[in-house]
Amino acid sequence: MTGLPWLSLLILVPLFFGGLCLFVSANGARWLALIGTLINFAISIYLWTAYDPNGAQWQFVEKYPLGGGVNWALGIDGIALVLIALTAFLMPICIGASWRAIEKRVPEYMAYFLLMEALIMGSFEAQDLFLFYIFFEGGLIPMYLIIGVWGGIERIKASYKFFLYTLFGSVLMLIAMIYMAGTAHTTSIPALMAFDFPKQAQTFLFLAFLASFAVKLPMWPVHTWLPDAHVQAPTAGSVILAGVLLKLGGYGFIRFSLPMFPEGSAQFIPLMFVLSGIAVVYTSLVALVQRDMKKLIAYSSVAHMAFVTFGLFAMNRQGIEGALVVMLSHGLVSGALFLCVGVVYDRLHTREIDRYGGLSDNMPGYALLFMVFTMASVGLPGTSGFVGEFLSLIGTYRASSWGAIVATTGIILGAAYMLWLYWRICFGSLRNADAAAMPDLSAREWWLLAPIAAAVFWMGIYPESFIRPIRNDVGRVLTRLDRVAPAGDSHLTLGKGAMHMNMGTMH
Repeated sequence: MTGLPWLSLLILVPLFFGGLCLFVSANGARWLALIGTLINFAISIYLWTAYDPNGAQWQFVEKYPLGGGVNWALGIDGIALVLIALTAFLMPICIGASWRAIEKRVPEYMAYFLLMEALIMGSFEAQDLFLFYIFFEGGLIPMYLIIGVWGGIERIKASYKFFLYTLFGSVLMLIAMIYMAGTAHTTSIPALMAFDFPKQAQTFLFLAFLASFAVKLPMWPVHTWLPDAHVQAPTAGSVILAGVLLKLGGYGFIRFSLPMFPEGSAQFIPLMFVLSGIAVVYTSLVALVQRDMKKLIAYSSVAHMAFVTFGLFAMNRQGIEGALVVMLSHGLVSGALFLCVGVVYDRLHTREIDRYGGLSDNMPGYALLFMVFTMASVGLPGTSGFVGEFLSLIGTYRASSWGAIVATTGIILGAAYMLWLYWRICFGSLRNADAAAMPDLSAREWWLLAPIAAAVFWMGIYPESFIRPIRNDVGRVLTRLDRVAPAGDSHLTLGKGAMHMNMGTMH
C-alpha cells in the first residue's frame, strides 16, 4: 500500500464523527453527521478518479494482521467501487432528509447512521472472509435500532422481523465460511475466488450462502420482512435500506456464490429463475392493490431485485453487467421515491394514497421530480432504469427465453402500478383541502432530490461511465463460470438441421 489508507478512512471517518455526535447538541449532531458523510463522499470521488479500470484487479489494498487468523485486509475492484460511490452519495442525502423529520434523540440517531455507513463500507471493502462477516452482520444492528426507536407505530414488530429473518440466514453462512477456511487453508477472499471446492461441497456451500443473500436481497418467499420494515422505518431509514442494504445481497452473489461455487451456482439456475419469475409477477400484482405509498414502493423493490437475480444467474456478460446497473439504478430511484413519499408525509402525516390527488396543481416542482423517478422506475429510455433492465433481459434471454418472457411481464406490470400511483397522487381531482394547501418543495428538498435526478439521467444517457469500471471484473467472474454457463434455449432451427441461428452468439 502506498499513500493514505483511503479504504480505512472510509470506515474510520464516519466512526469518528459518529462518536462525536454523542457528545454534542441535536443541532451539532446534525452538522457533524453531514460533515462526516460529505468527507466520505469526497473520498469516494477521489477513489473513482484514481481507480484504473485496466489496472490490477484489486486496488488501494491494505493488510494488517489482527490476530486469531483474522486480517484487516481491505481492497476494492470496480464492482465494489461503484457500490461504495452509491453509498457515499446517498448518505449525506439521508442526513439532509432527517434534518427536520427527526426531533427526538437526534445525537444517537445520527451516530447510528454513521455507524451503519462505516459497516456498509467495510462490507464492500473487506478481503478477509471473517472480516466481511463482521461488517455484513454488524450492519443489522444500527438499522434494527433506527427502525425500532424512530419508526412508526408497529416499529418493534418490524424491527424484530427484520433482525430475525436476516440473522437466521447468516448463521448458515457462518458455518459454510468455517468449512471454507478449513478446506482452503485461507480466509483471503481473492484466494477463495480462485479456489476450486469439491463439487458436492459446492452444492451445500451455495445453499448456505443463498440463505443469507436471498433474505438480504430479498428474494421471494423470504421478502416479507421488507414491506413492514419500510413502512415503519423513518424516511432516511427507508432510503438507505432500499438504496444500499439490499445491494449487499446482490454483491454477495457476485463476490462469493458465482466465482467461489460455479458448479453449485449452475446447479440451481432453474431454482433461481423460478423464484425470480414468481417474485416479478407476484410482488408486482401485490403492489397494484396497495393503499400505502411506502408498501407499494417496497413491493416494487422486490420485483426490481428479481431482475438482478435473473441477470446474475444468466451467467453471461450482458446479464451480470445489467444486474449491477439495475442495482445502482434501483439504489438511486427507490431512494428518491422514498424521499418523495417523505416530502408529502411531512406535510400531511399520512401515506394513504387516497388522501392525495391533484398535487400537480399546488406542487408542480414535486410533481416534476416525482415523474422523473416514476419514469426511471418504469424503465423509460434515457433514464437509469432502462439500461440495467434492457441488459438484464438480453442476458436472461440468452440463457432462457421463457425466463425472459416472465421477466418482461415485470416491466409491463411495473408500468401499471407506478403510473397508477403517480396518477392518483399528482393528477385527478384534489381530494381534500389539506392536500390542496400543501406548499411545493423547499430549497432543502430541492437540494436532496435534484442531485439524484441528475444521476438518474447521467446513468441513462451515458451508462458507459458506470459500466467501464466493472467490465474487467465481470470478465473475471465469467472466466470462473465459463465451464458451467448455460447454453441457452434461444435458437431457431430451420429445416432439417439446415440452418441454426444461435442467438447466444450475438453480441
